[in-house]
Amino acid sequence: MRIGLIGLGRIGAFHADTLLGLPALTSLVISDARPETVARVAEDLRVGHPDATVETVTPGELLGAGLDGLVIATATPGHAEWIRAGIAAGVPTFCEKPVAASLGETIELARLEADSATPVHIGHQRRLDAGFRRAREAVASGELGFVHTIRATTHDQAPPPAEFIPTSGGIFRDCGVHDFDAIRFVTGREIASVYAVGSNKGADFFADAGDVDTGAAVLTLDDDTIVLMSTTRYNGGGHDVRMEVMGELGTIAVGLDHSLPMFSAEADVDFPRGPQHWSFMDRFRPAYRTELATFCEVAAGRVPSPCTIADALAAYRTAEACELSRAQRRPVDLTEIEGL
Repeated sequence: MRIGLIGLGRIGAFHADTLLGLPALTSLVISDARPETVARVAEDLRVGHPDATVETVTPGELLGAGLDGLVIATATPGHAEWIRAGIAAGVPTFCEKPVAASLGETIELARLEADSATPVHIGHQRRLDAGFRRAREAVASGELGFVHTIRATTHDQAPPPAEFIPTSGGIFRDCGVHDFDAIRFVTGREIASVYAVGSNKGADFFADAGDVDTGAAVLTLDDDTIVLMSTTRYNGGGHDVRMEVMGELGTIAVGLDHSLPMFSAEADVDFPRGPQHWSFMDRFRPAYRTELATFCEVAAGRVPSPCTIADALAAYRTAEACELSRAQRRPVDLTEIEGL
């Protein structure tokens, strides 16, 4: 399989390395707006994968390079343009979240996807994580009985660079959106309403950008399940992504392993023993590999997209509702948010 990749920043270079480790791949065609970055990443890939075929082209040449699939890892402002181009060329397309920088453009692209036969796979990697998939099975099988409460957590070990925050869309659109998608994925239910709050105790650049470094929300699903969600940029003990699904007959937890970045106050408890994860790429490395292997199956026409633009839109609408709720200090029903 011949896959093209546009965008060779941190996540793009990571995806390129992952793709070259997949048996389905026969060649990788990489591109970026910065020629010096293309040259550097190509050299690193050829050293790390001496038997692989790595080709370099300009962005304008990429979709004419006989691709079986396209992976988009540019900065957010480039996502919508490349998704449109991939669909127009009839090339199955994978794109990192978010789909676009605005709700309106995300809605437009969801409609474009619905009218096209070209599959699009959006990179909400928790859908391909073994723990989240096991939790989904527990809910769907009835193993937990009825589900009444969920706790969802995304805590970054350290803040991103200050220059990223003004373009991030805010903590709920950038960080919390992964939880919103995972909640829908695990439960099979829709989020009906939100009440969100936020605070700043860290660097001034969050408040300067109108953002917060810590957020929380109470979500109500369409079957009255209650979700308690929290997210922060400051979790010095390590990167912490968890979900606890509590039901009538039992509880299942995702992320409750020896990498858990906390310690017990009880003297006779030695759990967890570590080591901790320090970044999302470390925490979800196996999921990213499965995600890109699955995209190859999508591109080959063997499986449907596990996360469509319509799925990503549902999570984005929830993030929009949380930002509105935080700003106006009130509950927000999802019917208030465009895109139903």
